[in-house]
Amino acid sequence: MPKRIKWGVIGSGGIARRRTIPEGIVKARNAELSAVFDIDQKVNREVAKEYGAAPAASVDELLGGQADAIYVATPASAHAQQVRACAEAGKHVLCEKPLGMSVAEAQEMIALCEQKGVKLGCAFMMRFVAQHREALALIEQGRLGGPVYARAQLSCWYPPIKGAWRQDPATGGGGALIDMGGHCIDLLEMFFGNVAKVSCFVNNTIHSYKSEDSATAMLFFENGAIGTVDTFFCIPDNSSKNVLELYGSKGSVLAKGTIGQGPAGQMEAFLEEDGKGYDAKQSRAAKQSMKIKPKPVNTYQAEIEEFSRAVIEDREPAISGELGLRSQKVLTACYESARLGKVVALG
Repeated sequence: MPKRIKWGVIGSGGIARRRTIPEGIVKARNAELSAVFDIDQKVNREVAKEYGAAPAASVDELLGGQADAIYVATPASAHAQQVRACAEAGKHVLCEKPLGMSVAEAQEMIALCEQKGVKLGCAFMMRFVAQHREALALIEQGRLGGPVYARAQLSCWYPPIKGAWRQDPATGGGGALIDMGGHCIDLLEMFFGNVAKVSCFVNNTIHSYKSEDSATAMLFFENGAIGTVDTFFCIPDNSSKNVLELYGSKGSVLAKGTIGQGPAGQMEAFLEEDGKGYDAKQSRAAKQSMKIKPKPVNTYQAEIEEFSRAVIEDREPAISGELGLRSQKVLTACYESARLGKVVALG
């Protein structure tokens, strides 16, 4: 296997053009862009010219080329079919989340990739944020104590746009919950482990498109911790600070702006020593916090380099298809809870 993986892209507009191609594939030290395809051929030709790639006229043409791995960045409704095509062509595939439109589709995608001997990854790039990795290390070292509560917030202003696939569950699988809440839930499971049961509300609070513009989910983790996720398509961008809060019996990790597409954000930890007694006054005197400021990591470059290494080293990607399946299971339970108006346990 070569030391540099040749990448093809299905869906070269959107997030691929904005982020993953220029920040990820082009800058990755073990990758290079080979070919691109998009149903908008004008956009595809522009992307190909800008980044020196071959513009493919069809998915079949792309898959018949020299690419070793394919990045699928199309609407969610196309993921299963396109991942199948990649696997049948013997191409490794990194698929944007969600991994298909259902648990069954995710399971089928995983099974086929295993059968064909190709790697399958899911693009939960926020797991690569340097501050998130530092927070995880504190938790694994026991410095937060027993997990107690976690909150993750990701919202934006997303008004009605004609043809926007995220605004129709037929093409996006849902709205704010699956699109942005999926990242939040995945992060909280990275920190606190698997969720055992959920309670969820979804709504169209401001916008009237078919997908929900509002969602909140309460998570009960297998270890007894509790969490909440709040995610909205109807809050102005600058009004939502994309908060991450992690609380344990020995302290907390608090962040703003680390959840999102960029590397910016602030994080600090407030940690106590063992053996702290009861304080009847519940004093909250100002104490110096520990600033968590590791060297920033571009999450798109990190995810492309990690998946490329998995191909080169012939191992399971760090963010595998199984994590995409796990996300589908939790999201399915959340939507079922919202529909039924009751707590839903994960099997």
